[in-house]
Amino acid sequence: MTATDGTPNTGNPGDDNEFVVVLGSNSPVTTEHLGGKAARLGEMIEAGVPVPPAFCLTTRLFRRFLEETGLADELRAGATPARKEIVARELPEPIARLILEAYAAMGRPRVAVRSSASQEDSAAQSFAGQHDTILDVGGDEAVLTAVKECWASLWSDRATVYRDDPASVGSMAVVVQEMVHADVSGVLFTIDPMGGRPHRMVVESCWGLGEGLVSGKVTSDLFVVDDRTLEVVERRVRYKVTRCAAVEPGRIAMEKVDTALRNRATLTTGQLGELARLAVQVRDSYGTEQDIEWVLKDGRISLLQTRPITTRPQPTSRYTPYIKEVPDLVRQNTMWSRMDIGEIFVGAMTPLGLSFARYYQQNIHGDCVRSIGTRRTGDMDLHMGYLQGHVYLNVSYTSHVLTQSPPTKDASVFTERFASEEVDMPSYRSPFGQFTSGARSVVAAGHWARSFAQELARMRKRSERMAASRHREYDRARALDLTRLSRSELGAEFRRYLAYCRAMNVGYMPYYINAFAFYSAFSDLCAQWLGDKGTNLQNRIKTDMSNLRTVESARELWDLAQAARRRPEVLRTIVDSPLTAIESELRATDEGRAFWDSYVTPFMRTNGTRGRQEMELTHPRWVDDPTYVFQMVRRYAQEEQFSIDGLLRGDGGVALDAEAVLGELPLVKRVVLRRIMSLFATCSELREITRMAMVTSVWLVRTVVYEVGRRLVAEGVLHSEDDIAFLDFEDIRTYLAGNRDAADVFSQAKLTERRRMHEYHNRLPEPPLTFIGEYDVAQALRAPENSTRLEGLGSSPGRIVGRARIIEDLAWQADEFQPGEILIARFTDASWTPLFAIAGGVVTDIGSMLSHSSIVSREFGLPSVVNCKHATQQISTGDMIRVDGDAGLVEVLDPADTTPVSGAAGTEAGA
Repeated sequence: MTATDGTPNTGNPGDDNEFVVVLGSNSPVTTEHLGGKAARLGEMIEAGVPVPPAFCLTTRLFRRFLEETGLADELRAGATPARKEIVARELPEPIARLILEAYAAMGRPRVAVRSSASQEDSAAQSFAGQHDTILDVGGDEAVLTAVKECWASLWSDRATVYRDDPASVGSMAVVVQEMVHADVSGVLFTIDPMGGRPHRMVVESCWGLGEGLVSGKVTSDLFVVDDRTLEVVERRVRYKVTRCAAVEPGRIAMEKVDTALRNRATLTTGQLGELARLAVQVRDSYGTEQDIEWVLKDGRISLLQTRPITTRPQPTSRYTPYIKEVPDLVRQNTMWSRMDIGEIFVGAMTPLGLSFARYYQQNIHGDCVRSIGTRRTGDMDLHMGYLQGHVYLNVSYTSHVLTQSPPTKDASVFTERFASEEVDMPSYRSPFGQFTSGARSVVAAGHWARSFAQELARMRKRSERMAASRHREYDRARALDLTRLSRSELGAEFRRYLAYCRAMNVGYMPYYINAFAFYSAFSDLCAQWLGDKGTNLQNRIKTDMSNLRTVESARELWDLAQAARRRPEVLRTIVDSPLTAIESELRATDEGRAFWDSYVTPFMRTNGTRGRQEMELTHPRWVDDPTYVFQMVRRYAQEEQFSIDGLLRGDGGVALDAEAVLGELPLVKRVVLRRIMSLFATCSELREITRMAMVTSVWLVRTVVYEVGRRLVAEGVLHSEDDIAFLDFEDIRTYLAGNRDAADVFSQAKLTERRRMHEYHNRLPEPPLTFIGEYDVAQALRAPENSTRLEGLGSSPGRIVGRARIIEDLAWQADEFQPGEILIARFTDASWTPLFAIAGGVVTDIGSMLSHSSIVSREFGLPSVVNCKHATQQISTGDMIRVDGDAGLVEVLDPADTTPVSGAAGTEAGA
């Protein structure tokens, strides 16, 4: 037998290492022969580094496959083979025999089959994620198919575009490595990959397989180790809800981590020291900084691969949210805040979400500013900023622009609303000052007065039109099959949705701003005219939100659960079926279909476009993924002791309190306060009604974005739908506006960089709600050690003692929450409201008096403390805690038993 390059070969994998090389067998190790990944694994094994057993199918075997299947002739003729066609081709018997003999010699274990291209893991390009890896493969046929899939990935669009010279395909080796069903997995960077701090190795670790970490689907711990002493100098242990695991042979999926392990560090100090020692050994061997993937199984560390870090960071820890250059005086004195930014830009966002926020800033936000009577919008680049994956409002510049309007002529009215306690407001001075003066100020004031009068006259009619339009657009979208549209037709639909999104955001903004303005005026007058009684009246008025659409969604979900309870077969299906199978199981029976059509479909028409972080395009809405709805139906259907109407505050008590206090005022003041109270209530009600139209408009945009993503996956530009999170919204617009090839529009280098930045942001401590000037990561506020007392903002009155339940991932944990438990979360938004109906109290890391968690807690009469900063780190699920919503204090009275249980996770995969 002769190789395609003329080299003689006997067909024995051990002879001359032409086609199959057992890694670490002292065989010649060359990147050209084994590919970058396999060559490095072989070097590590020979150096004594623990690496799982593996063999490599060399680039020569790959070229032989091309020749014997005729693919080589097609390539020489200029054809580009389709991936599916390559996988479908029969492997010639001699090639299949070589592979299976090596697999048999390994003992036929379950294996990971990984690509090892000749250009992969080089100092110039890492190719990380551009070629395929198939995990947990077992059996001869499955191994042969996985090998062909790896070979075929050499022609994926994402790999082709990523190469320096797309015409230079190179060659492909394949590593077949014993699969390690890891207890813990992670990555180690031998240098701080972004900050560039010397002698600092950064370790990220998660429960289960590392694919969950790479895809961003799981939460990880972060440790920093000094590479000289191997001592742990920083640690950030996070609450970890899910892990990636082989839930059955050949199927990798997400499953829950056992509750006893969620707050527990994934690595001990000793294990971190051993991992760091191995990393130093690898780095010294190659003479360059390394990015290392590793696993821990039964206490033993193994390295899966290493690659050089291809970019060296610039040492800095100070960042500004500004997206353009500004004078030093402005940069150092700007106030930034992410408190309650419309309750939509909440929490960390993906690169896709951030780029959509940029689109909103440049194309929608200016019209929103004009809609509230502001004559001139100023420089749109200055209104918003971005830091560590979070969207920040430039409070200083926004208040500067709003000084054109008489109610906000005093900029402090606005700045104080968005300042958290980290900011020293009495000494703060904005670098911008007044927007207008003299005659221009008079003109601006007149413009605002006319706009405000028009708004009061037409606001209810506009809300009715917006409410009707969102049902109309929802019905139209549900009837439209986007997969059948051409690219130009899809682009036309996209532009239609963007226009609707702009209209709904612009229509919504006056309700949001005017509710804020009327409440601020009401607060000021209460303080002046009523003293302490005014403070009490403010809190009572803020609870008068029973008509809010946000709370109404919980009531309607409750009604849905009661409808299921009245149908035992339907309820049995919902309770007993896997969450992802409930819809199909219901639709499979006459009674289930009738329930779906009569109850689920109307519920989704009204509430289905809700979801977490509603400006974050990657999060599915309830109508896209109804598993959360069914979790809450399960939970509500179990509760027989109360009704949701009994949990909501009635209007009568509030009205009596208000009348009693107002009765002490002179008639004129009483009339003024009543009028302002009425306007605040009206704007609040209309705000929530129109907010659903705005939320629906964002969902419409999301449907097209994910149809584009589906097509990119089918074309091989993206590896999976998970990669949609790293797209740029402007690239999607470009793609849908023309005829350029997808591979030309969506740069793989850009995708890789955006993924890298997102992973880096996830490693950093949570940035503050509000800060002035530049943010210094090195001075980020750390959680106090072993603190049993947390101070925050008491946002809903009352006191309660109960068991804590940390909810990090709402979709995964809604079914865990028990009635009466105290909800502990980083923040909440509208999609969390149904959980409040059975909670005993609410505690959040961030928030303000007008954040979602505060408003809904007051509506349900729940003691609430927000802006505790470290509640999710300092409190454990099961802790007995006291929540004092009057004093803003949370105390751990009796810590939970956190003794680890056997095993690292539960078994409800895919829930």
